[in-house]
Parts: sequence; structure tokens; C-alpha cells
Amino acid sequence: MGIFKIEGGVTLKGEITPQGAKNEALQILCAILLTPEKVTINNIPDIIDINKLITLLGNLGVKIQKNGAGSYTFQADDVNVNYLETDAFKKEGGALRGSIMIVGPLLARFGKGYIPKPGGDKIGRRRLDTHFEGFINLGAKFRYNKEEHFYGVEAPEGLIGADMLLDEASVTGTANIVMAAVLAKGTTTIYNAACEPYLQQLCKMMNAMGANVSGIGSNLLTIEGVENLGGCTHRILPDMIEIGSWIGLAAMTRSEITIKDVSWENLGLIPNVFRKLGITLEKRGDDIYIPAHTDGYQVKTDIDGSILTISDAPWPGFTPDLLSIVLVVATQCKGDVLIHQKMFESRLFFVDKLIDMGAKIILCDPHRAVVIGHDFKSRLKATTMSSPDIRAGISLLIAALSANGTSTIQNIEQIDRGYERIDERLRAIGAKIVRA
Repeated sequence: MGIFKIEGGVTLKGEITPQGAKNEALQILCAILLTPEKVTINNIPDIIDINKLITLLGNLGVKIQKNGAGSYTFQADDVNVNYLETDAFKKEGGALRGSIMIVGPLLARFGKGYIPKPGGDKIGRRRLDTHFEGFINLGAKFRYNKEEHFYGVEAPEGLIGADMLLDEASVTGTANIVMAAVLAKGTTTIYNAACEPYLQQLCKMMNAMGANVSGIGSNLLTIEGVENLGGCTHRILPDMIEIGSWIGLAAMTRSEITIKDVSWENLGLIPNVFRKLGITLEKRGDDIYIPAHTDGYQVKTDIDGSILTISDAPWPGFTPDLLSIVLVVATQCKGDVLIHQKMFESRLFFVDKLIDMGAKIILCDPHRAVVIGHDFKSRLKATTMSSPDIRAGISLLIAALSANGTSTIQNIEQIDRGYERIDERLRAIGAKIVRA
């Protein structure tokens, strides 16, 4: 297990470019299974979770050609569906949560799809019911091996379009169902569909391949099934979670940073939420400029003067992946903030590490925490800690970069799962961070 050693309290300066979006890449890479033709994808992030999925695709028989940094061409013209029932796949598929999204395209194209219980962050219960209920609505038969935690769906005669109302606006669930429906016979409507930019990107890519998906960007998708799909070229959006991470980093270290090429139109409420914390953001073309907050940042209360509450919600609400970042940033604001994590019951359990560093946080219950800002009058102190998941890991890293003294972060593979060469990129803007 690797570690980061971080000398905190250093002011940073410069430009940083966000990587390609991890959560979009997981969907897009699974969609290449829908066609035997070549699909070229650009701006793929070089991170552990994505590389695991690319390896899994290769083991399924997909031909993979690396064109350059972040660019690959895939061709799924000789897929070995039997690999899904091997012990090797059960181990490999179980190590990555994103592997669940291979089921939809495999079911659509080959009439069956299997997956072990997926892994990923331990942030609370992450149900798969939405995925499989959608497949069943399309006519698939479901089976589950309880002893091996192995899921399967089969539709040897093909899928039939259907109308469905999802019980939750699951992003991966919507993506999986849409990928299955594009090759189904007839029309499928999905109400209460997720409408995140990454899901929009998936639908646009499949339309470029010959699919017929309408209602993109809304919570009502209509899919007219087609017989087959062709190849295409697609570019992945910049990662909005990384962009939010860099905003938080700039504020906590009181640094002047420019975040390049952020795709402003796909950031939703993210800039506004950070502005509510008192952080100044300037739109400069497609860049975000953040000046050095030498005088700190004043949190904005609600209109009636009550404590500011920041909570997560399905898009276009605020993404849950950034609540950990917001919580850390709030530790040095002028004022108090209530963080309400609605979706996952274990995601706030890293706050004990921040409290050890001197943060004033009251964990009310598994979903809510009150943060009392220090206004930089009392700096966080360095400590040794372990990264429990991707987003908590980057939050602790930001805290360490702002703290007095030298901190050590263990289990940094969690951070590497979601952030590309993060130590190198931080050193480029002046951070004192060493990987050991």
C-alpha cells in the first residue's frame, strides 16, 4: 500500500486541467459492447477503476488499440460471452462497481449478461434493483445465485420495448437500461430517468452509433429500438468532481488557481454551491479563475438568516460526490454549515479524521453534520490518516495540504482509483507532496 507525505500550509499557484470524467468513462466504455464496429474514445482518464474496466473488456475478447494518451479504439467483434461464467470473471467483475454496466449491452446484443456483486466504495448500501427490474420489464428472465452473489439476466429471443417508471433516478441504472433498450424491438419509455451530463453523453454517443434516443437531458427518455449499431468517435467531458475538488483546494490553501477547459454548461449547480460558501469564482472563457482568498470566505446564510444547508440531489441537484469536498472547505469558512448527505449512509464517516486535525464538526447522524468554520484563525494540524474511499480520500488530501505540518495519508490506492497522477499534477502548481 502506497502513502502520500504532504507538507501543508503551502500556497499554490498556476493552471490545472481536469481529467476526463470517470463516471462518464465507465458508461461509455461499456457501450462499445453494443457494436462489432470500431469505436474510438478520447479523453479517457488514466486511473485504476477505468484501467480495470479496460482490462475486463480485453478479457471478454474486445480488441483494444491505444492511440495515444487518453485515446483508445475498441472493437467488440469477437466477444467471448462464455467468459462471464468463469471464476476469473467472477473475481474480476466483483472488484469494480462500474462492471455492472456491461450487463445491459451484453443482454441486448447477445441475449444474456452476468455479473458478480460489484465492488467499489464502501459508502453505504448501493442497490441494484433498478437495473434488474428494468431488464425484466424489457422481457429478460432474472436469476440470482445467493451463495456466490452472482446475478444473471437472459433473453434468448431478444428484448421487447416497454414503458417503465424507475423507482429511483439511478444514473448507472438508467444507463444500463438505455443500453439494453436501444437494440430492443419496439419503443421503450423510461420515466424518472437520470439526466446527468454523463448520461446525456452516453445517449448522444449511442445516437451517433445509429440509436434513436430522444428526451436527452430530461427525466423522460424515449428509445426506438434499432436492429444494430455502428462505430463512432466520442470525446469524454472533463470530470466535474475533479473540478469541484480543485475549487475546494484553491479555497482551503488560499491559492490563485485557474482550472482550464471545464465545460461550464455541464457544471450545473457546482459553481453556485461554492459561491454560497463565500468562494469567488470567475468565468474566463471556458476556464474557472479562483483568486487567492487571503481574507478567507464568508458563508452565505439563507434569506431568513438560518444556517446554510448544502444537500445532495439527483441532477440537476448538487452531486453527492462533492459533499465531502464541501464539508472540508466549510471547516475554514466564516460561519456554520449543515451538510446533509441523503443518498449514502456511510459517506460522512471520515469526519473523525478531520476532527483529529482540529476541525469543529458535529456528526448529528449518519446523514448530517454541522461544520463550525474556523475562518483560518485556527489552522488544521497535520496527522496520519487512511483514505476510506475516493471522495473522502481527496477531501483528506485537501485538508492535509492546508494543515500546519507534515501529514501522511495511507491507502492512497483509493485516491488513485479516481484521480489521475494527482501527486504530479499538484506538484506542478507548487504542492509539496511525495508518493512513497
